[in-house]
Parts: sequence; C-alpha cells; structure tokens
Amino acid sequence: MPLPPLLTGHVAINYLPSHNKNEENLLSSLQTEAFDAIKSRSTASSVQNLEEVPLLTIAGDVSQPEAGLELVTETVTKFGRIDTFISNAGICKFEEFLEISPDSWQRHLSTNLSGAFYAVQAAAQHMKEQVPQGGSIIGISSISALVGGAQQCHYTPTKAGILSLMQSTATALGKYNIRCNALLPGTIRTQLNDEDLADGTDKKKYMEGRIPLGRLGKPDDMAGPALFLACGELSSYVTGAAILVDGGAFVNFQ
Repeated sequence: MPLPPLLTGHVAINYLPSHNKNEENLLSSLQTEAFDAIKSRSTASSVQNLEEVPLLTIAGDVSQPEAGLELVTETVTKFGRIDTFISNAGICKFEEFLEISPDSWQRHLSTNLSGAFYAVQAAAQHMKEQVPQGGSIIGISSISALVGGAQQCHYTPTKAGILSLMQSTATALGKYNIRCNALLPGTIRTQLNDEDLADGTDKKKYMEGRIPLGRLGKPDDMAGPALFLACGELSSYVTGAAILVDGGAFVNFQ
C-alpha cells in the first residue's frame, strides 16, 4: 500500500561515500516525496535510477571538515532549507586487530566518525538558523556499536561513537527543535556482501540461524525506520533514540 505523502517538499541530505551499504535503502525511503541531496566521493552514477527526484550530488571526501559544510551550503542554495540530514558514511575492512595499521585506523576513524561529526555540526547550524527552525538528524550506527567484532576493532568504536554522538546532540540541540536519533542495522544483504552471504553458504546459514526472524535484512528494511525518523508528523517527540533494525539478532543470546 502506498505511503501517504508525509514528506512532500521535504529536503533531505544523505551523506555517504559511494557504494555505501545503506545507500539504496535510505534513498528509497525518501525518493517518492522528498528532495535528496547526496554527498559522495564519486558522481551520481549510483543514483541514476532516481531521475524523477530533484538531486544535488557533490563529489568530495566525506572525511574532511569542509565537505559537510560545502554540501549544506549547496543544498540550501538549491533547495532553500534542510529538513533531514542522514549521516551515512562508513567503511569497514575486515582485519585482524594486531595487523591494523595506523593508516587503516585513521582512515576508519576519519571517515566513519570525524567526518560525521563535522557534517552533523554543519547541518545542525543551518537547522538552527532556518525558518521554521529545526529538523531531523539520523546517524547510521550499527549493531556493532553494541557488540564486539574480532576483525572490526577499528570499525566498532566508530559506530559506537555515532550512537553516542546522536545521544549527545539530542541533548544539545533539542532547544532548537532538532531531533537526533540513531539507526543500528544488523546484517543487511547488499551487493557489497552478496557473494559472502550467497545462498547456500555456511556464513549465510549461520547468520540466519542467529536471527529470530530467520532471514538476513534487505535494504528496504531500513526504509521504514528512516522514514519514521525523518517525518515530523510521525516522530516529533522522538530524540536520542537508538533503533535496532536487526531482525532480533542483538537480543538472541541462546
């Protein structure tokens, strides 16, 4: 059943590197009713199927302080305001802890957390100043923020940082009618891990066995929660929340 036009005229920024695992689903949650400005390390090739959506795509390095500010400025110039900012940048190279180099650590930290901090700050500054004041900021964290990962020792701290950033900014920005919340996806099957989690593989069987709902997540599973948090009519009293989108994996200790 089609969703009602809750986000008509809504201006949303999806801030991410190209080929991000959550790119498809967060775009799908907003594409029918919202403008979508995208910050990427590449061009708009990955979103060419969204011709009917007014798009602003800017190439840049999401880890740099000026990147978020540039996108916010360009978005406001083109669309007039920012209603939702989605901090969606994240990389994860599986590595053994004792083999993680300083360069790899810094790359994960700057892309996943520092870049998010700078961009969220830039978006919040404009949301504070625009009329009407306010907006929604959504930080894409991960179930990995709550658990350990033997080959993700450079990744899990950054996703825990995103969760903490959303909690802290919720307390700092509420007075400006800015809501800040985190989405924590579990195992979402995308083109990036499709081979690793292919049908019949031991890893896919293991992961599905750990998930109470009995299946891996799909990109569309992130769309509903993202829409909920973006839409003031649905979530005007929700801030500082952490929403797990993991099929129940986190609570399954058996």
